[in-house]
Amino acid sequence: MIDLAYLENIALRSIPRAQQLIALFLLTPNYHLFSKVVIEIEGIERIPQDDTVIFAMNHTDRYNYWPFQYKLWKAKSFPFTTVWVKGEYYRNPIVAKIFNLCSLIPVPSIKYFVQEMFLKKFGRRIREEEYRALKDAIDGKSESINVHRIESPELDALFREHFVEYIISYYERIMERVVQLSEDALFEKNLNIIIFPEGTRSTRLAVGRTGLAQLALHTGKPIIPVGCNNSEQVYRGDLPFAKSGTIVYRVGEPLSIDGKLKSYRIREDFKPFSPEAKSQYSEHFEEVTGLVMESINKLIDERYRDPGPALD
Repeated sequence: MIDLAYLENIALRSIPRAQQLIALFLLTPNYHLFSKVVIEIEGIERIPQDDTVIFAMNHTDRYNYWPFQYKLWKAKSFPFTTVWVKGEYYRNPIVAKIFNLCSLIPVPSIKYFVQEMFLKKFGRRIREEEYRALKDAIDGKSESINVHRIESPELDALFREHFVEYIISYYERIMERVVQLSEDALFEKNLNIIIFPEGTRSTRLAVGRTGLAQLALHTGKPIIPVGCNNSEQVYRGDLPFAKSGTIVYRVGEPLSIDGKLKSYRIREDFKPFSPEAKSQYSEHFEEVTGLVMESINKLIDERYRDPGPALD
């Protein structure tokens, strides 16, 4: 389970050797011998070579950051990257070990913690209606709407034990450590960070979450939007083996606090993901997220686009 102790033991590396090994012994033969994979990065000149950034990329498939990392590695002039990875993927101990060797950063969700803690305490998986009741309470919605019409002694026990207050406090400490790891990556280890603002895989661009915006406004690092096209046709399943095809990444104009994000700059020190930050700056986070998603939307082919935002 991803807990505070687990996160404290993660050690990021400026040169993740495991990434190099995967590139040399898996991706190179896969892309050039067993399949023919063409990787294009349009606008690569917008990526700085002497500073670190936060990449915001749409998440079409399980492996769509690999070709991007591979192309930057082959260029030999860009920093290595780390990636924000969902905590759920660390349930497999072998996968978790590989992620750690590759210097990736686990970002567990509240749902992940509720599921894991419920299973550990009661020996069964939480039902969807039980989770919704807990999540409503965590979000500050009325408990009475859902709780009292759900027959669940386990849920009753959690409310008696003030589980909601505990999970809110614990999650805040978890995300504080995630921010520390991210700052270490950006400022100490010279690593770029890839974040999927949708938070999950989706062929068509979904609604963005505000975590990326909070990190960018906190660190002052620029956001570089990246539109990924056709990766899901190359990586068609869960196995890490690519079929022949062409993947096109389009790099957009950087969004920086001295540029397009200037009006959203937060000069006071704040703690990302805290209730105080959400209360004071949620409008900033949401509007920056909207700008990021709009930028990505312009960089992807029509079949991936969110039909909502109007394009210029």
